[in-house]
Amino acid sequence: MTARFLTMIDLPESGLALLREAGEITHGKDVGGNAALPELAASGDYDVIVCALDQTFNAATLEKAQLKGIANYAVGYNNIDVPAATAAGIRVGNTPDVLTAATADIALLLILGVTRRAYEGERMMRAGQFTGWAPDLLVGKDVAGATLGLAGFGRIGRAVAERALAFGMQVVFAPRPPAHRDVSAAELGDLAGRVEQVRWEEMVERADILSLHVPLTEDTRHLVDADVLARMKRGSVLINTARGPVVDESALVEALRSGHLFGAGLDVFEDEPAMAAGLAELDNVMVLPHLGSATRNTRDEMAVLTARNAIAMATGGDIPACVNPA
Repeated sequence: MTARFLTMIDLPESGLALLREAGEITHGKDVGGNAALPELAASGDYDVIVCALDQTFNAATLEKAQLKGIANYAVGYNNIDVPAATAAGIRVGNTPDVLTAATADIALLLILGVTRRAYEGERMMRAGQFTGWAPDLLVGKDVAGATLGLAGFGRIGRAVAERALAFGMQVVFAPRPPAHRDVSAAELGDLAGRVEQVRWEEMVERADILSLHVPLTEDTRHLVDADVLARMKRGSVLINTARGPVVDESALVEALRSGHLFGAGLDVFEDEPAMAAGLAELDNVMVLPHLGSATRNTRDEMAVLTARNAIAMATGGDIPACVNPA
């Protein structure tokens, strides 16, 4: 029987070509789009739905779904109730590994952009406000010698650590806050002796720059709230390339507005694509439109892995990147 794929996104051709070879493709925009997603999932007309973070699969949708799988074009999968999918016999796939370097690069871009106030300078130039060099013009912070705290130490966190060390930063990490577990030297590999593990509570108070690299779970929702922001060093920097709801964005606005934080760099937002009231008006925040994986090669590799996941789900093969419990 021919595999049937429903694509709810504009998957790059590198992935579409594989799906086309493997079966029939229906484009979600031609059959009702996101508004019709529950009905499309329950119709029995499709084996696998290819989606991204804009498509939500809650327990009610999954309970009625007649699907073999959901292939998410993202490394995150908080848009899918994985336990409910597992209970319904629906496999869920994501795209780990292929976007590690690109996302780590964006984190470093935000670190440098905020500490050196590059985005403020760019706006000044475009507005015609630059009148010449001055000793106190947009004076920022050095990253060499600064303590970078990494909340989460998976693939992306480790890649950020490697980059930060090359810039002369001191790197501390908490592997999966707010919980704690000891990480052995063997697990750290090449990073052993070059980075230091600390507890989440200590890192919050010690870091000059706090960079977030955790998945969105019930434990990490608002991991950085008003209390954590208050305990961060005065004049420190917050970077978020993980998931928007990991940060209480309204509380962040207040911490930035008061001057408690020197600045923040955000590639993700709590109510994406919207930003919290007042955030866009602040001069000490650098905001990007979720560009973490936005290089041509990365997006093509993500599309290929998404397609391979979808094909394996539809045909009963081994899924390259499956997030359901084994």
